[in-house]
Amino acid sequence: MFNPEVPETAVAPPLTRADRQQQARDVTRRAILDAALELFVADGYTQVSIRNIAAKVGYSPAAIYSYFASKDDIFYALAEEGFRLMGAAQTIDLPSADPLDDIRLAAWRLHEFSKRQPQYFALVFLDRRVPRLARDSERFAFMLEIKAAIRTRMQRCIDHGVFPASMSVDVALRLLLAPVFGLVQLRVSGRLLPTEDADALVHDAIEVTIAGLRAGAAQRAQGATTCLESTSEASPQTNEHAAPPR
Repeated sequence: MFNPEVPETAVAPPLTRADRQQQARDVTRRAILDAALELFVADGYTQVSIRNIAAKVGYSPAAIYSYFASKDDIFYALAEEGFRLMGAAQTIDLPSADPLDDIRLAAWRLHEFSKRQPQYFALVFLDRRVPRLARDSERFAFMLEIKAAIRTRMQRCIDHGVFPASMSVDVALRLLLAPVFGLVQLRVSGRLLPTEDADALVHDAIEVTIAGLRAGAAQRAQGATTCLESTSEASPQTNEHAAPPR
């Protein structure tokens, strides 16, 4: 008997055949990406083949090609996921009354991302042989928003007199983020000593850099780009064969 005081439980409509097929494809696609991410990070991008990925998920190479046109296409899908996760962490916080705290947090969020998603960080930032991400690629246009959000935080510091008015936003960001990237790379690659505290090192690196920026120590650097831009857009082949500095 119907009881008006007891809410009826909503019953989801049955899945159509097309829905079930799409669900199955989504599950398989996810399995391919997870397997590829693990192999790329463990063995290096250039050492992994479509056949290797297929063997890990238990499919034929031909089946993999029905989901991704190439190994590069698999990488681009993973890179997009990784950068979107990183971008979500950078844009989750609203601007506060203290611009210096905001730029501190932006640098710290990068460290936190590497701890939560070490495989994505290693793939997009540590392996220099992965495909180049084109600046004009519509797929990665959202990265411009991430960069703009971080630049806005640094610009607020300059506008509020926290850093010298003559300071370049991009130079300041490069100097702030570079030591964070360096320490994160040491941690992710297992090169920190057991007695070294990665959190403490990153915290101190941020504070030392901020102190230097406030004192106007950045006098020589010009034309810098942010770490996010240079690592995502630099050509691996160019970096690998570049002439050493004199």
